[in-house]
Amino acid sequence: MIAIACDHAAIELKEEIKRLLTERGLEYTDFGTNDTASCHYPVFGAQAAQAVADGRCDRGIVICGTGIGMSLVANKVKGIRCALCSDPYSARMTRAHNDANMLALGARVIGVELAKMIVEAWLDTPFEGGRHQTRVDMITAIENGETIE
Repeated sequence: MIAIACDHAAIELKEEIKRLLTERGLEYTDFGTNDTASCHYPVFGAQAAQAVADGRCDRGIVICGTGIGMSLVANKVKGIRCALCSDPYSARMTRAHNDANMLALGARVIGVELAKMIVEAWLDTPFEGGRHQTRVDMITAIENGETIE
């Protein structure tokens, strides 16, 4: 199950990504927003991130004008590793090396076709584990207030 959320600037791109998920046979939960009226993106981004953090959803995609705000919000939720990606290579690497469980996109930065390529790369790339797991564990330790060396 994929959590998906956006702000008013990203309604059209969110709908395109939802179609892509449906075509791939993936279920999703849409946390809004669902219209173009100006809104507070942290509400929707936090709801999607919390659904990933508590296990209701396996991963999440959040979208706003630049992707920056939504990525900041998602990363405030404990257990979330959200990466803002504007190219497929970064999307593959954030899955392979960082085990990113959320993806942020900027609707005003990338076009629909590029966004689909990014989402597909992110969905299709497994986490490599190994030495990367050690680093993900270090990120979690920092999140938990621990000192790492």
